[in-house]
Amino acid sequence: MRFFPGMVCLLSTLALSAEPSVTTVNNGNLVLEDMPPIPADIVDDLTRYQNARSASFRDWTEDGKGIYITTRFGDVNQIHRVDMPGGARRQITFFKEPVSSVQRQRRGNKVTFTRDVGGGEFYQVFLLDPDNGTTTMLTDGESRNGGTVWDRAGRQIAYSSTRRNGTSNDVWMMDPEDPASARLVLESPDGSYWTPIDFSPSGSKVLVQNYVSINDARVNLLDLDTGSVALLVGGGENLSANFPVGFDDDNNGFWFVTDQGSEFRQLAWQSAEPGAAPEIVTGDIHWDVDSTEISQDGRRIAFTTNEGGMSRLYLMDARTREYKAVQNIPTAIASGLTFSPDGSKLAMTLNMPTTPSDAFVLELGRAPLDHGQLTRWTMSEVGGLDTSRFRSPELVNFPTFDEVDGVARQIPAWVYKPQGKGPFPVVVSIHGGPEGQTRPGFSSTYQMWIDKLGVAVVLPNVRGSSGYGKSYLLLDNNFNREDTVRDIGALLDWIGTQPDLDADRIGLIGGSYGGYMTLASSFHYSDKLKAAVERYGISNFVTFLENTQDYRRDSRRAEYGDERDPAMRAFFEKTAPLNNADKIRIPMLIVQGENDPRVPVTESEQIVAALRANGQSVWYMNAMNEGHGYRKKENIDIYEQATVLFFRKYLVGD
Repeated sequence: MRFFPGMVCLLSTLALSAEPSVTTVNNGNLVLEDMPPIPADIVDDLTRYQNARSASFRDWTEDGKGIYITTRFGDVNQIHRVDMPGGARRQITFFKEPVSSVQRQRRGNKVTFTRDVGGGEFYQVFLLDPDNGTTTMLTDGESRNGGTVWDRAGRQIAYSSTRRNGTSNDVWMMDPEDPASARLVLESPDGSYWTPIDFSPSGSKVLVQNYVSINDARVNLLDLDTGSVALLVGGGENLSANFPVGFDDDNNGFWFVTDQGSEFRQLAWQSAEPGAAPEIVTGDIHWDVDSTEISQDGRRIAFTTNEGGMSRLYLMDARTREYKAVQNIPTAIASGLTFSPDGSKLAMTLNMPTTPSDAFVLELGRAPLDHGQLTRWTMSEVGGLDTSRFRSPELVNFPTFDEVDGVARQIPAWVYKPQGKGPFPVVVSIHGGPEGQTRPGFSSTYQMWIDKLGVAVVLPNVRGSSGYGKSYLLLDNNFNREDTVRDIGALLDWIGTQPDLDADRIGLIGGSYGGYMTLASSFHYSDKLKAAVERYGISNFVTFLENTQDYRRDSRRAEYGDERDPAMRAFFEKTAPLNNADKIRIPMLIVQGENDPRVPVTESEQIVAALRANGQSVWYMNAMNEGHGYRKKENIDIYEQATVLFFRKYLVGD
């Protein structure tokens, strides 16, 4: 255990416990403290669940006849090519680290992708020649890079990078055939994120996203000839979230998604002239517009809405702005919408409650709103399991502590239950973000718990979650942070009213901000809980904000509050799980990645030390080659096995 600044208790004031027992696995990369060996029966029982695979659509080949996907046949996700529905997945990258952010060159066959080392998230941009598999690193190997976009001619890329000073998220450009040509084109004036989105047809202008916080996102126009930057939408006193989609080549404007004047994010159009007003296009849809894509010829737009967690796909005529829902899409979560180069097909990733993510292609008709059948291109394996036995979740709403128009506020949650009457032990799984949203997608983990532990799994979307309107999203900010924890308290009360759920056997699990929620709920409600699994969570917002990576600190202050403000700092210290560790009276499994740039490893180390000093049972797992969450299968497997063992011992009972 390393020593670090900000630890709440001096060793001289702690009752020192015995040194933890330490073992290492996976060639020393996974360090386990005070953890018992994993029994062979658990390893054998979970093998098939742990060999479920998924495939995510990434882009089309140059001729539009094949697709690129990422999937895992070894330890991590790599790029594969598929040339027909159900065709072989031909692997074309072979790295020890996972590959992400895949984009094919416009009017060419080269591909850019990003990759980091050990989960540190200092991503580098690479150029891949898919014909011979050779790759070239384009960025400097030290800064954090991403958000790559090709110009219309396929000659240059723009991307976001911290190369200038290690902190600012600036916009850079380069000719990928000449990495030395990299040049700074937009300097971030503050700690917010600046990311290129689309080049104009001439290549002289770029739409740029400036993300300050979840409720303050702006669209800017960068003129590459003059270097000037014009704010097109957002900012000012009435903050709004605005996300650019792309230029409208016919009408000198741009498409974007905005929550201006609405509870929900809507698709809008606006002239590119500064000072123009937005024209809302989807005002009659009272759900968030989610994924949005413009065809290369500009005739069609495809977009999805997030309707209570599930996706609905729409096609729109960009000229008339008429749109209609596509009816032959299964109930699923859709992402990665991408038109083929000739605009005749629309590819996407679909994830269904009982089926892993796979790539699908929708045939399109000649008229912008016409379409044909949907075809599944990849068929990911589920370890030989019978998916007909998988359980689908039910959407419920439970009352919480405050009221809306005189009626108790309702909090949505998804509930998976085993077959039978119960009462079932319960695992409450809390999402991160904090502005995330639990959606009813496929989870081999939840199916594994249901089958092997016999537990029900409850996934609440407490206040502050996205997908339920702007007001709901903002309910947890700053001094309202603990209201989200009170929502978990209300959930525990609701579980007590359900005859098929066992209120005497409730466990918690959460990662990142969900890890903070797990820790905070554990000290508030230990009398109602049996055990908790906390993954790379925040144990004190003060130490978290002081130690998170420089490039993201200001954006986190915008969400959580500024620890430099005395009143906010006092609130953080009062409510910190670290400073209330003596109130946690349940066993905990704490999981961390050594290279985590978001929630530093010290956040886990200090809460482990505090719990042990209070005599609490703590299993601690730290992966030396991981960051914010585990991405390597060998580490994921042991984490999942340990979780089952932990819940079997402390929640379900041996």
